[in-house]
Amino acid sequence: MSRLQNRSALTLAILVAIGTPAWAAEKSHPHTAREEARKLDEVVVTASPLKTALDDLARPADVLTGVALDERRAGTLGETVQSLPGVQSSNFGPGVGRPIIRGLDGSRVQVLANGLSSLDVSTVSVDHAVSIEPFLADSIEVLKGPANLFFGSGAIGGAVNVVDSRLPTERADRFISGRAETRLGSANDERTALFRLDGGLNGIAWHIDGLARETGDIEIPGFAYSSDLRAEEIAEGENPADFERDTLKNSSTSTNSASGGLSYLGERFFWGGSLSSYVTDYGIPGGGHSHGGGEEEAVRIDLDQSRGDFRFGMNNVGPFKQVSVRATDSEYEHVEMEGSEVGTRFLNDATEARLEAVQNELFGWNGAVGLQYAERDFEAIGDEAFVPATNSLDNGIFIMQERSFGAFKAELGARHDRVNVEMTNGLSERRFYANSGSLGLRWNASDVWHLSLNLDSAERAPTAEELFSEGAHIATATYEIGDSLLETEQANRAEIGLHFHGERFEGRAAIYRTDFNGFIYLADAGIEIDDLPVRVWTQADAEFRGWEIEGTATLADGANGKWALRGFADGVTGELDAGGNLPRIAPGRVGLDLTWTMDAWRATAGVVNYQKQNDVAAGETATDAFTLLNAQVAYHWDTQTFGWEAYVQGSNLTDEEARLHTSFLKDVAPLMGRNFTAGLRVFF
Repeated sequence: MSRLQNRSALTLAILVAIGTPAWAAEKSHPHTAREEARKLDEVVVTASPLKTALDDLARPADVLTGVALDERRAGTLGETVQSLPGVQSSNFGPGVGRPIIRGLDGSRVQVLANGLSSLDVSTVSVDHAVSIEPFLADSIEVLKGPANLFFGSGAIGGAVNVVDSRLPTERADRFISGRAETRLGSANDERTALFRLDGGLNGIAWHIDGLARETGDIEIPGFAYSSDLRAEEIAEGENPADFERDTLKNSSTSTNSASGGLSYLGERFFWGGSLSSYVTDYGIPGGGHSHGGGEEEAVRIDLDQSRGDFRFGMNNVGPFKQVSVRATDSEYEHVEMEGSEVGTRFLNDATEARLEAVQNELFGWNGAVGLQYAERDFEAIGDEAFVPATNSLDNGIFIMQERSFGAFKAELGARHDRVNVEMTNGLSERRFYANSGSLGLRWNASDVWHLSLNLDSAERAPTAEELFSEGAHIATATYEIGDSLLETEQANRAEIGLHFHGERFEGRAAIYRTDFNGFIYLADAGIEIDDLPVRVWTQADAEFRGWEIEGTATLADGANGKWALRGFADGVTGELDAGGNLPRIAPGRVGLDLTWTMDAWRATAGVVNYQKQNDVAAGETATDAFTLLNAQVAYHWDTQTFGWEAYVQGSNLTDEEARLHTSFLKDVAPLMGRNFTAGLRVFF
């Protein structure tokens, strides 16, 4: 089906949804539907097989859901979660934003959909997008620190789990319910439309959703090139009048996503399946793929993923509360177009499956055991095929246990993974054994205070690109060389956390240190090939230190509405033990949000200051500090059948030049300038 047909079908579906007759909502007043959409009572972290409440976890985690998620949804996953303490975005233009957790990203941070890998190639190169649509998420869970216990070798730095309803796991309380939304943006000419329908009857639950989004080239405050880069270009004879400004060329995006799922949820047995599609086309701004002489061609990436998910299980099986199997299979392709010519084609066929058995309480302990299997066939064909065709196979086994001892709670876990990475042509093969263990302790000192201590030792197997890459990696403007003799990387973390939960104030703070043995990174070889600096994948010991603090205070709650102030700050450093900083470490931040709610009104004004980052690696440039001012207001009203919500959001209201230090494009592609977004939501 063509993209035009997809958009037409989606528009028709939204109109059908909005036109659904009153009987669809007769069992629930629209105000109730609105409150269900906003509800945030006991937030459960579904990434753990034990489905533990967020406030009962010893491990550090955050969850975005309800209104908090609605107010932060953006075109990329990284941009959606970047307001959380310790979390930032990689950013490779408006079409790409992968989460960075406590200074770690790429192959150290797992991105998941409902607990299973996204199965894309976003870890292979920084210009590759995550194939998950945040606008269709019910909640987003961020696990900080090593999450190997749950998800294996690739989660040594943490995990982001996007939870949606494409495969229903709960019985529906109505035959049909849903929501739809449209929004328009000014600085990027955004046009977004989405819908979701949920329902069920007698143990059968179903779900359908769809999204279409178009954005144009973004408006920027001033020049695309940074002042330092402009000075270099002028010194080399470039005409300043030729520098790109006001609009960032080739930064437009086009995205379509759809899914449908059906489940049977019986008292003893449950099963379900879903199919989903994610298609996006986005530009790489700033000549991010160009090198050498001649006319630069605009590069666009056309990504297409089809995915099937399956779930089956039983309740009350001998000594287990529940035994379940989840599996997903994906066909992924993206094509990098250089003008009208195909530059490189990336193919990734992948399968993943998990078996989890949650035990009944045994001597006061609750826990789960599980098996995980993952296989990936990867191939790159064309000019940027710097990674050879490979097959990767991962088999893992894990166990986790938790128990309360009065005011104390202990969480224990261990995992073993066997990872095999083989070049498809049979020229090279490596096998790794990765072991991980964790201990979490929580002390409920009183009804309002609790302290936590987390100790982890986690191992990560090298990826195919770290082992076998050989060639020009145009996205990073380097010639990349792998090392097939790399060994497993080990991270040993210690973290202390403090949480206060009072009547008018809630706050959290944490300090952590992670020591890496054999940290894998790209080192400058000091030579050039084809006018590109050579970077070699190598290993050395490294250390990450950081801290986070967040608090929310209720300032007033009376006839003039409820006023609340939220503040957060974070900081992280990454250094080699032998001396020297690691590249693209996220700068420290300080943020404040003032929120007002009264009856049907809700408004927020917020400011975030990104500090200057001058603790840079060899050959890396520093970035200046900048401050982003954002605001939004929303109004809700009910009709006989529907609940409606209109909103207006403003971002970067001072139109400040902002360059993320975590971005490879920081000197050629700043963030978007002043932008206003207006939208309308309907619930039924």
